[in-house]
Amino acid sequence: MTILLSTLNARYTHASLGLRYLQANMGELQSVTQLQEFVIGARTTDMVEKLLAQQPRIIGFGVYIWNVEETTKLVALLKRVAPEVVIVLGGPEVSYESNEQSIVQMADYLVTGWGDVTFPALCKQILHGPKPLMKTHAGVQPPLAELTMPYQLYTDEDIAHRTLYVEASRGCPFKCEFCLSALDKTAWPFDIDDFLQQLETLHARGARLFKFVDRTFNLNIKTSLKIMDFFLAKLAAHPEDPVFAHFEVVPDHLPDALKEGIMKFPAGTLQFEIGIQSFNPEVQALVSRKQNNEKAAENIRWLCEHSQAHMHVDLIAGLPGEDVASFARGFDKLVALQPHEIQFGILKRLRGTPIIRHTQEYGLVFDPHPPYTILATDRIAFNEMQQLVRFARYWDLVANSGRFTNTLPLILGASFSDSPFANFMQLSNWLYATTDATNRIALERLAVLVAKWLVSIGMEEEQVAAVLRSDYAGQANTKLKTQANKKAEHTAEKKAEHAALPQRQARHMAV
Repeated sequence: MTILLSTLNARYTHASLGLRYLQANMGELQSVTQLQEFVIGARTTDMVEKLLAQQPRIIGFGVYIWNVEETTKLVALLKRVAPEVVIVLGGPEVSYESNEQSIVQMADYLVTGWGDVTFPALCKQILHGPKPLMKTHAGVQPPLAELTMPYQLYTDEDIAHRTLYVEASRGCPFKCEFCLSALDKTAWPFDIDDFLQQLETLHARGARLFKFVDRTFNLNIKTSLKIMDFFLAKLAAHPEDPVFAHFEVVPDHLPDALKEGIMKFPAGTLQFEIGIQSFNPEVQALVSRKQNNEKAAENIRWLCEHSQAHMHVDLIAGLPGEDVASFARGFDKLVALQPHEIQFGILKRLRGTPIIRHTQEYGLVFDPHPPYTILATDRIAFNEMQQLVRFARYWDLVANSGRFTNTLPLILGASFSDSPFANFMQLSNWLYATTDATNRIALERLAVLVAKWLVSIGMEEEQVAAVLRSDYAGQANTKLKTQANKKAEHTAEKKAEHAALPQRQARHMAV
């Protein structure tokens, strides 16, 4: 008798926190419950073979927007070759609008919402009776104090090679309509002392990279300070072996006490994910996003100028009521604040989110297939949206990668416009017209293309080559490098290999 918990992660470096919560709370069934994680892109037949090798009675799948298509194929094949195995689904993708999904129709049972208590109870009924009559089981939300934390289930392999996801709280008090957290009533905190003891144990086992999945890390400042003090103590005690912490923060809530703590973190140990999404007050009101834009901009500027935290700031294109010009103004405002990365996202229609209430009035057209990306609105035509999609991809390759740090100001300050957005759009359109591709562009080729574009708009070829040589991209470009560059590249690569922080951040930090 075996119960398997499985999911398809986006990358091997991702370890499923949700599955580990289920396993930790299986009670008397924990001894017969095993974890079997895969990565999207794996062969369906290979996954089926590995799952069935465990001779499971029950397989529970975590289903998300990024893995639902491949998980659907996996469930379909399992039902063909092993129809006796009971399939239970859970996760945000199947918790809403369930009846219309083929994966739900093929499965035996579905747990919607929180599964920590409901999934073990369902497994007991399946194995020992009485057999559940209902296919869909609404997840029971217990007090967090009643849940067993799962961190002991991170293996030594996880600690050595994967990002460890942790949470000091669940839920979110905000109601942004494009986010599933809009359905939460509030945020619920775990006991902070118990939680920090779990982090202590992980650290003692060698864990150094911690990614907090809390939606509102800085909502309760007392708790935030306790968590930061934990990491600062580790940094003080082991400066040669630093920890790295990643938090999502509310942009307009940064009191002085929190600033004082943030300033104590050395470079390469702290990363903030900050959701702006839109600087347009009318758009914010439409999607129920409460945000003091002036305070948010002031705080981002302060973090960039007075802290060594690595800054990722998010914008979303395609929100109802926002046209390209409005989005561009917000983008340019963020560029002026100079965060390390601007995460340019395209709106997606997550199942269950209230954003669909604007569909008719604002002409929202979404792709019917995952990840349900916005295709057009009444303000942004389909072809314009595709230009934004390509802009986002090239922006990630050129700006966010950290490989063109010295070249980027030349691009954003091009002579087409005083708008960085407009100038990068010119490059984006040119790159697509030249390559007919947004993926599989090798770094060397991308560096050559950027150089060619800069020369084509009137910049001196030698100046462009010199700037590119000063970048990682230039060092990696065999057409631009000299013997001295080769030596510098080798040294930089060796440093990156041994860096404690993620390499993409290391490239930003090296400037």
